[in-house]
Amino acid sequence: MAGDFIPHRDGTFLEWAKNLLTYVNTKLAAFNIPAGATAEIQPLLTAYDTAFQAAQNPNRGKIDVLTKNEAKEALISVLRTFIKAYLMYNPAVTDADKESMGLPVHDTTRTPTPVPSTIPELELDSSIIRQVSVHYRDAGNEKRSKPHGVHGIELRWALLENPPASVEDLKNSVFDTASPYTFVFDEVERGNALYICPRWENNKGEKGPLGEIVKAIIP
Repeated sequence: MAGDFIPHRDGTFLEWAKNLLTYVNTKLAAFNIPAGATAEIQPLLTAYDTAFQAAQNPNRGKIDVLTKNEAKEALISVLRTFIKAYLMYNPAVTDADKESMGLPVHDTTRTPTPVPSTIPELELDSSIIRQVSVHYRDAGNEKRSKPHGVHGIELRWALLENPPASVEDLKNSVFDTASPYTFVFDEVERGNALYICPRWENNKGEKGPLGEIVKAIIP
């Protein structure tokens, strides 16, 4: 099952997970889901909510961020299993239900998805300490939005002392579907140079051409 529909940004993911669990709990009988099937999800969601709030504190430490990340991964793992087992292939779950829960709706007409042909344009915001927010849009488009047929954006990135000789020097990669994407760093990383190179990606994982490499200094 493709997992890119799960929001990457922490806050967006939290709201998505809350909405999904609330919706499912009101539809257990309609979806023919056994009572207690969601019992494992709620404590993990509560733990992630608590860890997320702690990680938003300006005085947070590495332990707070680590706890938040671990809680998120645990919740994602259980949600993936639950969604695959009870929602994605359940004939009682309609396309409207899936849209309400933020789940992908399979296109039964098999309309071809084009490979992205344009490049993203980035706008970086370093106004918040230890954070760099990346707003993105199609090059030449005034609106911060994705072009038609594009599922999301891949951001190749790295912290480097010198400018990268090529995109291959950007060893890290993240994927996002809703602008902006926010990088969050630790105190010891302030002042480092962050280099980012974007490209669009469709829902098949096919990637478009790479955009320009941009630079920001971690505030």
